[in-house]
Amino acid sequence: MEVIPAIDLLEGKCVRLYQGDYEKSQVFNENPVDVAKQWVEQGATRLHVVDLDGAKTGKIVNLGAIETIVQATSIPVEVGGGLRSHQSVEQLLNIGVQWAILGTVAVEQPQLVQELCQQFPGQIIVGIDARNGKVATRGWLETSEVVATNLAVQMQDLGAAAVIYTDIHRDGTLCGPNLEALRELAAGIDIPVIASGGVSSVTDLLSLLSLEPQGVTGAIVGRALYTGDISLVEALRAVGSGRIQDIPPDFGFSTFA
Repeated sequence: MEVIPAIDLLEGKCVRLYQGDYEKSQVFNENPVDVAKQWVEQGATRLHVVDLDGAKTGKIVNLGAIETIVQATSIPVEVGGGLRSHQSVEQLLNIGVQWAILGTVAVEQPQLVQELCQQFPGQIIVGIDARNGKVATRGWLETSEVVATNLAVQMQDLGAAAVIYTDIHRDGTLCGPNLEALRELAAGIDIPVIASGGVSSVTDLLSLLSLEPQGVTGAIVGRALYTGDISLVEALRAVGSGRIQDIPPDFGFSTFA
């Protein structure tokens, strides 16, 4: 299973929110590029970057920081937050971002999702962020009546390469992933599902690993990495693969608390 460190950008800084609440943000590092380099050094095979300002405003705000992260690292980067037009997606892919993550438009403009999937095959991921099974939009500030599992099927049919599923009530809480919701979502589609929200320990990652046969292929980890509750090196040794064999057994890790 791929363990994917999250870098959430707010006003150019690396932060974490609690349950998606912008009023409950905690700055972990003033320089997100340094954070990205650390995760690469510790064996990450992919980075998950979210433009929180963009998610709220509906347009890319932290493009400069994102481009610097892409240029400074040697692994694929996926980016979401505020991608609601052809132009915004093209901007990201043109600077070297590997995958663009669409959220709000999946609910509000499914035709745009289809067009982008056709234009950029294999590079469009749909982020499904849910409260009590219903999809939230516009930086999690609004909750629709769309059922998460139904949206996943629709996005698969439109050509999405994968789905990132976030349980908002668990995001940033360190209370564990919503295994039941993930299992239900993965059972309904054939494209990969990446879990996000609530991962607090290697034990949580091992529980997600049990869902890999159902199609849960990765886990995005945020706060737990920054607080030191999870060591990326240890997580990769437990459930991951790839670059971790190149990391010395005594490689240390630092926290940002």
